[in-house]
Amino acid sequence: MPYTDADLDAFLDEGLPPAQMAELEATLRDDEALQKQLAAAVGRRDAGVHSLGAIWRRHRLSCPTREQLGSHLLGVLDAGQEDYLRFHLEIAQCRYCQASLQDLRDQHSATEAEVIVKRRSRYFQSSAGYLSGK
Repeated sequence: MPYTDADLDAFLDEGLPPAQMAELEATLRDDEALQKQLAAAVGRRDAGVHSLGAIWRRHRLSCPTREQLGSHLLGVLDAGQEDYLRFHLEIAQCRYCQASLQDLRDQHSATEAEVIVKRRSRYFQSSAGYLSGK
């Protein structure tokens, strides 16, 4: 499969979907022409030659904020923002935002577990006087 310079830039930024990253890496091991193409891409970066798209990807200008991701989890985004966020996560498959969203989910489930434990403890403490051995 021929790879474009944009593919190689995304590879260097770890911005490709995991399967495509693995495929490109495996191809790089045996394809000298692709290795030279990647070396040229690295050389352009080192020389300070950047496209607008590369700058956009590197600084993740299209990524939603963490607050927007949290609002997505709570289901409080308006329809337009929700559509864009879904596109960004599912179609563009932004690995940074997928990881951030998973982190928010993990924090939320950990917080829920802590709340349940604290609530049970309070219930037990408030009813301990009623549980005497009379």
